[in-house]
Amino acid sequence: MTDDTPVVTARPDTQSFGWVVLSWRRWWRDAVIGTVDQAAVIEKRHEDGAMSSRYMFMIAMSGGIAILGLLLSSPAVVIGAMLLSPLMGPIMGLGFAMAIGDYSWMRQSAKSLAYGSLMAVALCAFVVFMSPLQTVTSEIAARTRPNLFDLLVALFSALAGAYAMIRGREGTIVGVAIATALMPPLAVVGFGIATFNWTVFSGALLLFFTNLMTIALTAAVMARIYGFRTTLSDRQTQFQNIVIVVSFVALAVPLGYSLRTIAWEANASRQVQAQLMNEFDGRARISQLDINFDADPIEVSATVLTPGLIDDAEQRGARAMGRILKEPISLTLTQYQVGTSKSAAEEAQLAAASQQEEVANERANELASRLALLAGVTEDEVLVDRQRRHARVKAKVLPGATLAAYRDLEKRITVTEPDWQIELVPPSLPLPSLPMNNGEPTEAGLENMALVSWAASRLDTKIRLAGPADAVEKARAIIVGDDDDVAIETETRSGNLTVGWVRPGE
Repeated sequence: MTDDTPVVTARPDTQSFGWVVLSWRRWWRDAVIGTVDQAAVIEKRHEDGAMSSRYMFMIAMSGGIAILGLLLSSPAVVIGAMLLSPLMGPIMGLGFAMAIGDYSWMRQSAKSLAYGSLMAVALCAFVVFMSPLQTVTSEIAARTRPNLFDLLVALFSALAGAYAMIRGREGTIVGVAIATALMPPLAVVGFGIATFNWTVFSGALLLFFTNLMTIALTAAVMARIYGFRTTLSDRQTQFQNIVIVVSFVALAVPLGYSLRTIAWEANASRQVQAQLMNEFDGRARISQLDINFDADPIEVSATVLTPGLIDDAEQRGARAMGRILKEPISLTLTQYQVGTSKSAAEEAQLAAASQQEEVANERANELASRLALLAGVTEDEVLVDRQRRHARVKAKVLPGATLAAYRDLEKRITVTEPDWQIELVPPSLPLPSLPMNNGEPTEAGLENMALVSWAASRLDTKIRLAGPADAVEKARAIIVGDDDDVAIETETRSGNLTVGWVRPGE
């Protein structure tokens, strides 16, 4: 070996790793960030998130389609609403504005999002309020219990959506719109408001807020990764990063708890079903099983098709389920004795369902007959909604009957049918007097005010209160109470307090 032989020294691992990182950063800057037209992307995001007549119109159409699909429990219709919804525009704009520190754009996006969301909720609430269908369908229920998986769906969808917007792959947004489903939760929020259902309202609002925050924060992170220029200082950037991480954690904690609860309920359902089958031999079949985990104790209702009836199966099953779940259980068990063949069990199952339907129809028919008899009308004039358990009939004038008599008739039949909402509409008879003593209603006056309130709500007719201002105001507050359906017209004058119907044209 000569002195001029070159000496090759091994590069330390630390230098090698640093060189790889530096090379990767250069490649990302030149081959990825350098190929993104940031000005065009920002301009496009500005357009999608701007407030306009088209934006509000599409929000209204999307909300209308969404609530109808939810009420009809039609997944296809709900998906159509997802595709029409333009809410993704301002939410993505919110994220990009956050990333580059453009607070003017952030305010514009937040304004568009707020106005669009409020209009969608109001429209959906109005549709539900006017609709005869107000049942919580499976499509509605599916959007009332968000969990950690919903957060992950929103996260992955937002990553795909932000990438598509930055790289100009707008076609991908169609799939993202379906995955994140921004409009259906808003429609369910409107449903909760219209039906005064706090559980539905709060659950759907949490799902919408989860999707909203996840998409906006993920878009901000993606914009940063792709090198969008920012006016934020290093300290502001670090603070923003901390806010993003804290927001994700704050969302993940309650959603994780919800997922844990759902998993426990699913496991408990399997254990309940297995324990129920242990009370019978292998030839028995469970026809129907309903579990209400919100009740205290937990309510379990089951129908079993079995070759042999077991007298104490209900008591033993409840005790066993309680030991397994470590929760008190209230078990209602219905047994039907059937043959051992599969066809016999299926026939028995159909027979049981048919029998339950027949019993419900017979009870509804019986109720219609009784209401017709009380109201002095034919059964055809009684309106019966079996699904909502609501019956309404307009009574004829019965000799000697007062408004109080009609109300007592309604109360009498309501006591015998506690599961039904009964409305007996009286004739438009004269309203009773409202006696007052020293400016306060007497006991008879209070009773008559309650009767006036009932009659006005049943007849859906405006009434007129006339008399001294203090007496009119006190009577009005008592008659209206919590019933927004009672319409009152007031007139201030001297003399005694009087009440009467406002006839058409007056």
